[in-house]
Amino acid sequence: MTAELPAPATAPAPGAPWNVLAIVSLITSLVGFSLAGIITGHLSLGQLKTSGEQGHGLALAGVIIGYASIALAVIIGVIFVAAAVLFPLLFVGLSGPDFRR
Repeated sequence: MTAELPAPATAPAPGAPWNVLAIVSLITSLVGFSLAGIITGHLSLGQLKTSGEQGHGLALAGVIIGYASIALAVIIGVIFVAAAVLFPLLFVGLSGPDFRR
């Protein structure tokens, strides 16, 4: 009986490089710079069509998070404006002075 030795391990071949703008898009969108994330994400998606680099998912996530955070900010802004307009009207109407004589 002969003992079989395992084959020597070889280093894996390096993959395609990552697109820097895709990484920047995701990071800026997560940190809160939504507009920068959207712009760099779209630029990255354009570059990825021809470059053969990795990062399509990162760029797409950066764009989606950027648009979602801007939409959320607009919705919250509309709610605050509506609250600032409606609450005083409600309270003045309920407890305001009675001008009937």
